[in-house]
Amino acid sequence: LLAQLKTHVDNGDVDSGLSTLSKIKIALLDAPDTKMNMEALELGVLLHVAAGDLDGFARNYAQLQPLLLSGQEDSQRTCLLLGLNLMCLLVENRLSEFHAEMELLTKEQASNAYISFPITLERQLMVGSYDEVLKAHLHIPDKSYAFFMDNLTLTVKDSIADCIEVSYQKMKLKDAMTMMKFATQDELLEYVKEARDDWIVDGEFLEFQPPPTKRQASDIPSKSLISQSLAYATELERII
Repeated sequence: LLAQLKTHVDNGDVDSGLSTLSKIKIALLDAPDTKMNMEALELGVLLHVAAGDLDGFARNYAQLQPLLLSGQEDSQRTCLLLGLNLMCLLVENRLSEFHAEMELLTKEQASNAYISFPITLERQLMVGSYDEVLKAHLHIPDKSYAFFMDNLTLTVKDSIADCIEVSYQKMKLKDAMTMMKFATQDELLEYVKEARDDWIVDGEFLEFQPPPTKRQASDIPSKSLISQSLAYATELERII
């Protein structure tokens, strides 16, 4: 079964792989085997990444993490899986957990390409080097990182969009494309349609809705309120 599972993972056959993974987990209930359990969970993590299933990834990694950190079983995938977990935490903006996981790494692990990649990304995000983050998609250390980079890229584009709409009243489409790193105008317009429906496309320009303004003290009808209060007081005094 384990050999079948590995074949499914290598071939990207997610459905068959998940079915085989379930069979292995059931079999391990009757005959526990730490090494087999660890490899099955490792492959399960990779399957859920291939499926684009963050919840499934988190469940399998939570079961796998104690085995990875214990060092009882040697695994060639340890740094890859630790790096994927850091990518997941980064995508979900769980930065306190990200830093806590970093504290558990050895110096050797932290310098590994699989792990140094998300660490570098986190630093770039913290200083606002969005260009560098977007370029990182071109040199991911493993194909399994692509899923998380796609999600992170969208997060970065959202952050850039947030900055644009509070900084400008209008902008040329080509300038917005450049700033947000869209390859074509159609990609930009599709993003606007799906994620920024309050943006207005006017010919070659994008127009941004002004942010809602908070009410100022001058907006409060103080004279009217005072007059009403005095009228109520006078009426109350008359009744008494």
